[in-house]
Amino acid sequence: MIAVLGGGAWGTALAQVMARGGEDVRLWAREPEVVAAVNDTHANPLFLPDVALDPRIVATADMAALAKADVWLVVAPAQHLRTVLAAAPVAHHPILVLCAKGIETGTLALMAEVAAEVAPGCPVAVLSGPTFAGEVARGLPTAITLACADSDVGAALVKRLARPAFRPYLTDDVTGAEIGGAVKNVLAIACGVVVGRKLGENARAAIISRGFAEMLRFGLARGARAETLTGLSGLGDLVLTCGSVQSRNMSLGVAIGEGQPASDLLANRRTVAEGAATAPVLLAAAAATGVEMPICAGVATLLGGAAVDTVIGALLSRPLRSEG
Repeated sequence: MIAVLGGGAWGTALAQVMARGGEDVRLWAREPEVVAAVNDTHANPLFLPDVALDPRIVATADMAALAKADVWLVVAPAQHLRTVLAAAPVAHHPILVLCAKGIETGTLALMAEVAAEVAPGCPVAVLSGPTFAGEVARGLPTAITLACADSDVGAALVKRLARPAFRPYLTDDVTGAEIGGAVKNVLAIACGVVVGRKLGENARAAIISRGFAEMLRFGLARGARAETLTGLSGLGDLVLTCGSVQSRNMSLGVAIGEGQPASDLLANRRTVAEGAATAPVLLAAAAATGVEMPICAGVATLLGGAAVDTVIGALLSRPLRSEG
């Protein structure tokens, strides 16, 4: 049995993929209406509308019901991962596959570092890459990175999770996979601002390419490998997230670019745009590492209430330099 912690769009999509491959799935959700809808109507209209869910998915609000699962796909938002795992029944040491993308506020820890601290003894892997939940749930072709420091656990997980249209590619570079996923969310907000402000496709391409340079600098400084950051969980996820308002982070940026206050947008959202929480934490982590990330810094400033035109002007007036 596989457990999925998190009844949002991505958690529900992953539950659907696993169930479609023949696994019995327990989906843990906080929202009573999600639990009821999944069990009664095999649907999640709140977070993943218009997708008929496999009846092998059984939803629950009781974590004790997950105790028999040997693999847990943990989809709790990054800033809630510590709390969720601390309450989880992990005494039997299930494999934890972390599916959130972010850096923890305060500790500056990556998700695998949080899991190792809160659930010692549990093997840890990271699932990251270019995925829109609706497409995954509908069975459209998807390739994704599975990062695991233990090669035997990683190889077994790839076989367990792979489906004909869901292809995990294995790496042992957990840090690289995590950093790619965290940084791309912040850059997607920046791309959304470009779209919302109608600054053109040239500007969006510049944000993607120069933003990737920031991701690469930060990742290498933290011990990631370049090939991971140029792969699915880095550049691949960046291109996807910066190219469509299906991305919650990009759609947030579009609204900010159109002039809506960031504070209002964040207060009124039911779904989580991870980049909003990650941006200020990323800046602190970059400063601690001695890495300059001006685009990500601009996003953090915008989220703090700065005027869009002021931030854009500051970026455009930076000293000219060599590419790299």
